[in-house]
Parts: sequence; structure tokens; C-alpha cells
Amino acid sequence: MACCPCAAKSIKKTKQKEDQIKASSEKPNLEQTLDVKKKAILSGESEKPTAQTFSFRELAAATKNFRADCLLGEGGFGRVYRGWLESINQVVAIKQLDLNGFQGNREFLVEVLMLSLLHHPNLVSLLGYCADGDQRLLVYEYMSLGSLEDHLYGLTPDRKRLDWNTRMKIAASAAKGLEYLHDKANPPVIYRDLKCSNILLGEGYHAKLSDFGLAKLGPVGDKTHVSTRVMGTYGYCAPEYAMTGQLTIKSDIYSFGVVLLEIITGRRAIDNSRPAGEQNLVAWARPLFKDRKKFPQMADPILQGQYPTRGLYQALAVSAMCVQEQPTMRPRIADVVTALSYLASQNYNYNPEPKRNSPQASPSTPRPKRDNSRKPAGGSSRKSTSEE
Repeated sequence: MACCPCAAKSIKKTKQKEDQIKASSEKPNLEQTLDVKKKAILSGESEKPTAQTFSFRELAAATKNFRADCLLGEGGFGRVYRGWLESINQVVAIKQLDLNGFQGNREFLVEVLMLSLLHHPNLVSLLGYCADGDQRLLVYEYMSLGSLEDHLYGLTPDRKRLDWNTRMKIAASAAKGLEYLHDKANPPVIYRDLKCSNILLGEGYHAKLSDFGLAKLGPVGDKTHVSTRVMGTYGYCAPEYAMTGQLTIKSDIYSFGVVLLEIITGRRAIDNSRPAGEQNLVAWARPLFKDRKKFPQMADPILQGQYPTRGLYQALAVSAMCVQEQPTMRPRIADVVTALSYLASQNYNYNPEPKRNSPQASPSTPRPKRDNSRKPAGGSSRKSTSEE
């Protein structure tokens, strides 16, 4: 008996719809849950909240009524305090919204949404929030070593300088956090505010991305970009985004390239205290990228030459690719992670030449020849295990 053509079409359409539903359920979609989460956050009606709600009184007590000696830092969103929450028996970081700021309320909502849905070892964890009346506060895990910016530019007697191995470990960890946002989240998330002050460090210099108030969902389907108002920090914004407002994941790649360049050179993205030709880090670096002989000039002087020559060249090459003016020429974040993970795994040990036990040689005593082609400051020779 022949099958009715209309019935056959109906069965086919039903099967296609079932396949689409099945496919969409295999990978969680942020876009599908954002609207539901928005209504639940301020009302506390979420069925399975991933972030705990705290009262303003509880957070005020945790920070000793937001005392000045508990203040960790201050940014565009508001102030961040260190506190102790008895209810969870944990040291936390509490960010208080600037009540006079218009943008802050929107950033509060975006950050709660994003960090309630996104979870990764290289993203800072949101423990909870407060939305009592007009109060807006966010509660995060406490990152004991502060920000990357503190360690690059805020050296104090109790804070040791970052060696080469630690710098590459931090860079690789930050790249893994960005890889999760770009390649694992669905749709991809554009961070939009990647900078050294937003990379926080925990025990063992484990790096995590923080501050997601400016994050945007990336383009889906046939769309190539997201059009939005230009936001971010001067010196880190990709040129095409700054000029057109067209945002893509490659905009984040540019920002990461600037951060990596800061890690290598110890220079700020924008430093008005430097001579005119050196105030913009990328503009200063671009001519040097063309001449490998000048690469050692780009290394942070604080390293005192204690870095593997090949590792320096490779790290600078990654940075140069990331900050290319044409977005299509920038690498995928997965390739950046592969390169930096390799550099982080090459444990470089600085082995200065051991002192001789024999009596001091007279001026006429012959000395062994040294390779003076690349000596660190201080005059001692340097050996790189990663180049053997």
C-alpha cells in the first residue's frame, strides 16, 4: 500500500525537529538560559541557584562594616574588600557596586549571569551575591596573591619578582580560561576586558580571569560579529573594535597579545611616563618584532637575563601574531594555549657559573674562554636547560 505523500512529509518534518532538539540538548546553550536567569537573580526564585544569596547585613559584618583596612582595591565597578563569612567558614572577596554609577548595575547583572553559567579552573568562582534593596554586591573566592598587575608593576619588599617559569605558567593559565570562553561555551563568550589587573593569582601563582561585567555573547550562525558600544581599557582594545564597534573573539586575542607582551617586557600597555615613541607598548614593539637580534632588548630588565633565549623568541612570536592589525591573521586561542603550555612545561633553571675552590688567580693566569654573546646583567654566564 502506497504511503500518503502528505503523511510522509509530516513524519519527515517531525523527525527533523526531534533531531534538532536532540542536537541542541547535547551542549548547553547560554542564550537559551539567560532570559530565565535574569528574572530569577533579583527575585531569588532560581530553582537550582549556582550562586548563594547573602544579606547586606551579613556582608557588612564580614568586612567589619567595609572598613578601610579590609579594602583590596577599587575599579570602575566599585570597591573590593576582603572579608570572612562565618556562614560558609571562608575568606572571600566582596565587590560593592558604586551606587552612583549607571553602568555598574548592568555589569552586576551580566557578571552574575555569566559566572552562574560558566565554570572553569581558570575563571574566578562566584560564591554569591546580594541584591537587598538598592545594594548590589558580589562575593568571590579570595585570590591570595592579588593581581598580575601587582606582581609586574607593584613590587614591594615582601613580593618577589616573577621569574620566567612563573610568567609562562601565568600566561598559559590565562589562555586556558580564554579558551574555555571561546571554544567551550555555547555560544562563545567574548571577554572584552582582558588586562593584567583582571588576571588574579592564587596559591602557586594559579591564574584566573575575573571581572565579567563587560562580557558579551559572541556571534552565532551566519553572523560574523557583534555590534556594540566600544567598552574596555585603552591600550588593550583591538583596533578594528575601537574604530567600528564590531566585536569578535579575535578582539580578545588582540587583548591577550598585549597582556603577553606585558608579561614578557614588564612594560605597561600604556605608560605616559616613557618617551613619546615608547608610551604605547604595541607601537613600540612592532618594529622590534621584525628583527630577532633585538628580541633580548624586549625582555623585562628585572629578569636580569635569566630566561631561555629560544623560549623568549617563541613567546614574543606568539605575542606578535596575537596583536596583528588584521583580525583574520590572529591565531585561534587553542593554538595559543598549545604554544604557551609547551613553554610553561620547559622548566628553565638558571645555573650561574660555580665559584672556583682554588686560590685566587693572578692577573697573568690564563682564564677559560666564555661565550659573551648573551650575558645576563651581572656578568655571569647563563645556561638554559630548555635549549639543550
